[in-house]
Amino acid sequence: MDSKQLLNRVTQQLKQASADSVTQAGQNSAPSDDQLSAINQIFELFRFNYHNQFLKAFPDLDTMNMAKRLWLRLLGDYTGEVIMRAAEKAVKENSWLPNVHEVLARCDVAEVLGLPSAHAAYVEACRAPSPKKEFNWSHAAVYFAGLSTDWFFIANEPEEKVFPVFKRNYELLLNRLQNGESLEIELPKALPEETTTPLSREEQKARMQDLMGGF
Repeated sequence: MDSKQLLNRVTQQLKQASADSVTQAGQNSAPSDDQLSAINQIFELFRFNYHNQFLKAFPDLDTMNMAKRLWLRLLGDYTGEVIMRAAEKAVKENSWLPNVHEVLARCDVAEVLGLPSAHAAYVEACRAPSPKKEFNWSHAAVYFAGLSTDWFFIANEPEEKVFPVFKRNYELLLNRLQNGESLEIELPKALPEETTTPLSREEQKARMQDLMGGF
């Protein structure tokens, strides 16, 4: 395939993918400055690391801007930091120019937030003793993912059935965290310690008379 054919193919794919993404995600909110900056940095990173491949894929400004708009739509669920880390991983692991799906597959919110991976969180949820609320969780998101998945379901069904459900719940919670929401486990309040004050001699005498009055 010569350069002209490659260009035509890439352009057609971008146009089709862009149209599809508008149909599927037409209601998406506008990208943040953080996301816009990340996409621009990614394309500069790719230009530097895959110079010849980059120029063949994006030979003019219009083609590159069309690609950037597509990437913003497809990566719109992630913060700029998550997107950048994913792109850097893709560069380390690929000798060829990565596409958006390869970057998308490497987006790891848990890693950026310093939380356990989905599977590590699942193992933690499986091993946590009861009462669950009082366990020393690595993060509240792990507890709430287990709660949403259902503790009985986790304890009584095989991993291949439970983990996909847990993973989805965990990822939803991670997205809430990366958007600035906080998660806290509300522990039951401890009962106040019972304090007793000794009865005075007069109170003891009165109580004794009350008891004697029943006979």
